[in-house]
Amino acid sequence: MRYVDGYVVPVPKKKLEAYRRMAQKASKVWREHGALEVVECVADDVKPGKSTSFPQAVKLKPGETVVFSYIVYKSRAQRDRVNAKVMKDVRIKAMMGDLKDMPFDAKRMFWGGFKVLVNA
Repeated sequence: MRYVDGYVVPVPKKKLEAYRRMAQKASKVWREHGALEVVECVADDVKPGKSTSFPQAVKLKPGETVVFSYIVYKSRAQRDRVNAKVMKDVRIKAMMGDLKDMPFDAKRMFWGGFKVLVNA
């Protein structure tokens, strides 16, 4: 059964291009280590809700947008193997060097792993 890691992150609009470049490099590493697919999506129709929403979840600030991303794997076991390799990869370590230099606020990022329920 396929497995998906999903994450949501606030990105300053002025740093969106830097985020895209970083995401392209990172996705190459994930794919090289076995991820089936890496998708990065920028908010287009995302409004604050009454109780909860993407903007509220990341405490979106003026001048920021929301990025929703996911990585697809063959299974959770394969995901665990891929992520272990990715976290040891020097390219990822270099990108994650100093969190304050990242093109997004990592403190407001959230993520999780999901079993696929429907794959139509």
